[in-house]
Amino acid sequence: MDFRRVWSVNLRIVEKSDYTMSKLNLIFIVLYVFLCHVLPAQEKVNTASKTFTLGDMEELLMANHPIVKQVNLLSETAKAQVMQGLGKFDPTINASFKNKHFGNKEYYNEWNSELKIPLWLAGADLKIAYDRNVGDYANPQSRTNNAGLSAVGLSIPLGQGLIIDSRRNTLQQAKAMVRYLEGEKIKQINSIWFQAVSDYWNWYFAYQQYQFLLEGVKLADQRFKAISEQTILGDKPAIDSIEASVVVKERWIELSKYEAELKNARIMLSNHLWNDQQFPVELPDYAAPHKAAGEILLPDNKVIHALLDSAKIAHPELIKLASKNQQLEIEERYRKEMLKPKFTVSGTLISSRRSFNDFIPPQYDFNWQNYKLGFEFAFPLFIRSERGKLKEVRIKLDQLHYEQAVTERNIYNDVIRKYNELLAYSTQFELHALNVTNQERLLKGELNKFELGESTLFVVNSRESKLIEMRIKQEKLFTDFRKALAELYYKAGTKF
Repeated sequence: MDFRRVWSVNLRIVEKSDYTMSKLNLIFIVLYVFLCHVLPAQEKVNTASKTFTLGDMEELLMANHPIVKQVNLLSETAKAQVMQGLGKFDPTINASFKNKHFGNKEYYNEWNSELKIPLWLAGADLKIAYDRNVGDYANPQSRTNNAGLSAVGLSIPLGQGLIIDSRRNTLQQAKAMVRYLEGEKIKQINSIWFQAVSDYWNWYFAYQQYQFLLEGVKLADQRFKAISEQTILGDKPAIDSIEASVVVKERWIELSKYEAELKNARIMLSNHLWNDQQFPVELPDYAAPHKAAGEILLPDNKVIHALLDSAKIAHPELIKLASKNQQLEIEERYRKEMLKPKFTVSGTLISSRRSFNDFIPPQYDFNWQNYKLGFEFAFPLFIRSERGKLKEVRIKLDQLHYEQAVTERNIYNDVIRKYNELLAYSTQFELHALNVTNQERLLKGELNKFELGESTLFVVNSRESKLIEMRIKQEKLFTDFRKALAELYYKAGTKF
């Protein structure tokens, strides 16, 4: 439509009206500038939109989000800790050589080597050794013949360390930590996903809000054009044309605000989008959210009970607390073991054999006549240090049990509370949907009355503005319901 022609027609009409020329000229100058410059610049609608769904976002987020990749490394961290614990059961080889010559005399020539194999059972150590200590000044206690001595022995702690020792404690703690880190991984991924879903629905609402008002702008503009034509023909008063133009401007002003909200919502959603090269991805302007069915489906009681049952065993917070409890129980068992006296028995069979192909006299071969025996005993009289450590562990266990009870209760209440919110949203949505339908009927009736000259443009605009407002509120209720539904699953410790 040529707004300049409307401007000239309105001027001719104004000359015949009762309004003063100065005031109306000012009004029409503002109207003319707005229509000629603001409207054409703002009325840009991209029709080639492409749907971006929650499934698309989930695929990108789970595959490429840096935080998701980071928390996936927690499993590798747990495996590394288990490997460290297993390292305490690695066989070790020890060897030493000493030789001294002075004044053309060999004082000593000592070679000592040992293979130590830690055993899981009873905290024992298997030892295989070979020693050769010769020379005029070699220690008589460790002196051997020129062939040296082989030895096979076993060291067993019969007191402290028989049930559990430090290396078994470390390994079992590391294995318990695997479950803890799995719970932490689930917690962080659920948190990231919940925030992404919330931002998606915020973007969805901003988009729908913008579309509703854009439609309102188009309707107001069409009505302005129609009234302007009727004004030219003398069927409508000039004041209706002015009122129609004011409504158009007001809606454009409000649309600019919603456009800014839509852009900001798009930026917030883009925070969760990354490509496979770890570069951030911006959601394009032509992207549009998937248009939901516009109906609310409440999860039934079976779903809620299933979520509550699942939360008891699979909620990440409870998994972490259960892992802590397991670690403290292992530590408690270890500290109770430390209350026992240290009593280690060792036995070694000795032989000159270095090869099973050689003949060795029976008295020099492995037998019960050639051996070494020993034991070690130690026991602090008051064992206050270990009793204090055991008491500290038991206090931590009691604290953890209280925390578990409180956490389970909070999770249960959070799930029920969110379900109650969903019920409220469902009721509100149904009632509001009826109101929207009735408002559409009122607007339609008002338009018919306006065409017949029985209503005013002010009433029509009010009905239409109210309908736009109610449709936006309906989408707000729908969006809040979807966000509450996602939070219901989040509170239950799972991913929606």
